[in-house]
Amino acid sequence: MHGLMMDWQLTLTHFLERARRLFHDRVIASRQPDGVFRYTLGDMAGRVDRLAGGLRSLGVRRGDRVGTLGWNSHRHLEAYYAIPCMGAVLHTINLRLFPEQLAYVINHAKDRVLIVDGSLLPLLDKVRSQLTTVEEIIVMSDGGPGAAIPPGMHDYEALLAAADPSFAWPELDEQDAAALCYTSGTTGHPKGVLYSHRALVLHTLGFSIADAFGLAQRDVVLTIVPMFHANAWGLPFAAGMIGCSVVLPGPHLVPKDLVDLIESEGVTFVGGVPTIVSALYQYLKQSGRKVPTLRQILVGGSALPRVLLEGFDDMGIEVVHAWGMTELSPAGSVSRLRGEMEPWPREDKTRIRLLQGTPFPLVELRVVTEEGSVAPWDGETAGELEARGPWVIKEYYDDPGSAERFHDGWFRTGDVACIDERGYVRLVDRTKDMVKSGGEWISSVDLENVIMGHPQVAEAAVVAIAHPKWTERPLACVVPKAGGAEQLTRSGLRDWLRGRVADWWLPDDVVVIEAVPKTSVGKFDKKVLRERFKDHVWPEAP
Repeated sequence: MHGLMMDWQLTLTHFLERARRLFHDRVIASRQPDGVFRYTLGDMAGRVDRLAGGLRSLGVRRGDRVGTLGWNSHRHLEAYYAIPCMGAVLHTINLRLFPEQLAYVINHAKDRVLIVDGSLLPLLDKVRSQLTTVEEIIVMSDGGPGAAIPPGMHDYEALLAAADPSFAWPELDEQDAAALCYTSGTTGHPKGVLYSHRALVLHTLGFSIADAFGLAQRDVVLTIVPMFHANAWGLPFAAGMIGCSVVLPGPHLVPKDLVDLIESEGVTFVGGVPTIVSALYQYLKQSGRKVPTLRQILVGGSALPRVLLEGFDDMGIEVVHAWGMTELSPAGSVSRLRGEMEPWPREDKTRIRLLQGTPFPLVELRVVTEEGSVAPWDGETAGELEARGPWVIKEYYDDPGSAERFHDGWFRTGDVACIDERGYVRLVDRTKDMVKSGGEWISSVDLENVIMGHPQVAEAAVVAIAHPKWTERPLACVVPKAGGAEQLTRSGLRDWLRGRVADWWLPDDVVVIEAVPKTSVGKFDKKVLRERFKDHVWPEAP
């Protein structure tokens, strides 16, 4: 027997029309070179109509891929709605890819049209001769009226001005492709993740519940996470569904400028990776400035340092730690205290909040050991974390090697984790970043987090380096705070770590570096450090 409910398609068009009708007065603030541009969700909806009409006039049809190469701006937000709602596929291109990878993802996606920020045209010029499918290029220029647009390209604003303002939105199937993102990858070519409308609608609903991030119409959301990365964590779509105001910072994520935006726009919610959030914290701490409107910071992308969580707590700002992947749209789990935990001592609550948390509704997670068995939820038995659910990838786009990343209908994340009896996930490491010393595993992530608690350490990354006796040993690569390098000697750091980690975890050597290299999405790029120090000469055993 079937239920007697309407067969209603879950598409992003509902969010667009909801924003137009219910939240037309909510503000979008987009920082530009000449100041902050402000308009409303209602204004945005009208421009989305025109953008869809303009794209249709250029020949874009259902299923065509339209690439965007842009910063976090109001025009990029318009593309987030116009392209999928007209039945095409939004391909947000990671502008921090190497040129050969940039050309690869555009060609692999078969993008017919590119929408490019004017400031990024020099980047596009590096690969333009290699592009095989691109027919039209639209330039989003902040140069004002009459700004020069290269010959053969279209001005974004002129395209909108000439378009029909009453675009007829098509009826879409919820399984239609809506967006395409490529993983940054550490080996081989980036892999494409092709999202359906249904997946993104369900993801937005799950992302916004009270025990996730509790977004509401009254919120003002500053989207620091790049719009080219994993759908900007779903924040652009949440704005349409919920009606919260949006603040888009543009290309320059200088902490002072971000605080200026938080103050001027009354920001209540910030989403960003730990590296940017850490810089924001250091600025607030050193400058003494206050941000009384800010209630919550969502941190994802890598492990959350304790000093960051406790530091913001002392400022009266809640930091919420989440885990996810491009392949999960990207929300996988979120660390929230349960009701019975509220009376606990601060130390116990901090320990729980630093975990990756429990799965989002509709997402299932499990750990599979090296022997192939499903691990018990005991908080100790570790293995590879696997996921399944309605917004989890089932195969990579146009990739014959997809099968190796799937196991009995579950996606193999590549993360090593364990799950405790309450369902809280603790990431031990990435499979490729674990240090296997004398047959035993050392978590580089756990060791890094302890090292970053040192009062003179700004950043730290731990990598596995070949060792003649132990196969591999941990090398600590540390970035000192100003004037702190003298305390970060091998013996000094090892002495400080004693009693904080097991003795056999103590790094065999410490190197001081100027900065930890980052990937295109702001994560520590350990492959660069492994290559740099692959021939490192170990000191005599202590």
